[in-house]
Amino acid sequence: MTDDLLKLENQVCFALVTAARNVVSIYRPVLEPLGLTHPQYLVMLALWERSPRSLRELAAELAMEPATLSPLVKRLEAQGRLRRSRRSDDERILDISLTDAGRALRQRALRVPEQIMAAVGMDADELAALRDGLAPFAGRRAAS
Repeated sequence: MTDDLLKLENQVCFALVTAARNVVSIYRPVLEPLGLTHPQYLVMLALWERSPRSLRELAAELAMEPATLSPLVKRLEAQGRLRRSRRSDDERILDISLTDAGRALRQRALRVPEQIMAAVGMDADELAALRDGLAPFAGRRAAS
């Protein structure tokens, strides 16, 4: 084993953490006009795919703990983009559903992917290849 293997610049973990931080900073100015943070955008993406969902289902989909997701959901509710409600058949389950304003925001968000592609100078195929290359690191979901 050589000392080169322990250099910071040779660490996959460091490259991924740095890339993740940079990706969020690229999204920030694109999402700001929509009034969304990057984590809120991820919540909205999941709900645009399927709504309503329970908080637990949503947390699993986003690989987050429900306790971490809950404040994001509350802020989006305060913005009028989604609604939280207890299920009548099981009060322990908190359902999250889109409001009309949350559904309408999807139309404005349709430009986000093209703006990100322009910002990073990559097309959809290149970004898909990058995403697919990260699959070994993204395959494990956080335990719920």
